[in-house]
Amino acid sequence: MNIKALYGLLLLVLLSISSSLVFSAERVTIPSGSFQMGCSINDNDCDVDEGPKGGIAVMVKEFMIDKHEVSVSEYRTCVEAGKCTIPKDHNRNKYCNYGDDSRNDHPVNCVDWAEAKSYCDFVDGRLPYEAEWEKAARAGSKMRFPWGQEVSCKNAILDDGKTTGSVPNEGDGCGEDRTWKRGSRAANKFGLYDMYGNAGEWLYNWYSKDAIKQLYAKGDLAGPTEGRRKLVHGGSWDENRVNLRSSFRNVKNPVSGEGIYGSLGFRCAYDK
Repeated sequence: MNIKALYGLLLLVLLSISSSLVFSAERVTIPSGSFQMGCSINDNDCDVDEGPKGGIAVMVKEFMIDKHEVSVSEYRTCVEAGKCTIPKDHNRNKYCNYGDDSRNDHPVNCVDWAEAKSYCDFVDGRLPYEAEWEKAARAGSKMRFPWGQEVSCKNAILDDGKTTGSVPNEGDGCGEDRTWKRGSRAANKFGLYDMYGNAGEWLYNWYSKDAIKQLYAKGDLAGPTEGRRKLVHGGSWDENRVNLRSSFRNVKNPVSGEGIYGSLGFRCAYDK
């Protein structure tokens, strides 16, 4: 075997090892069943598109979802395999984690929707449907958050309006003005970390104002088929408490353009 052929074989082996590391990422199975989706009980902050208080019954089939948000190091494996593009990085903006070696276990952020989708395709997954994400995040709770009606830096990485840290006069990121390492706060009852705060999470669906009632409740969890903006859930390190609520339906253009999506990351879902 000549040197060129040997090099090619070695490269394939290394890519195979890298891919196996990604595929070993921990996943949690969410059981099949109906849940009340949308505006939580006694939530006075709901927008019209979150539906009536108490929610609307939506059936979700069994699926799997990543235990953690996708990390910088996991995403880099996809880049090195030639299946993902390099996102806007730390050299472009200090809030972007990619390219900062001290943040390899932080969620990858500053990603567009298509970049998130490419990674999930790489690991034979997909972005979560909105109904799947909310069911997984609630973990059986009907309140604003799985632990109760309020949130602080004891529960999630956000700007709670009072917690300070190493950055003077800065509340973002619980006083650190950035994301934190994944799993810095307790998991929910399904064993999922950072469903609230740290990085907001891209979802599969296009935004539609009446999707919960007109699509999801009727069994179409993947709709609508087209739109202008994609959904994001969970809130982030630089958002306030209202935006972290289980039912809050944030929306973003799928392409950031000249903007920086420093608040946005993702995790993947998998069909059973």
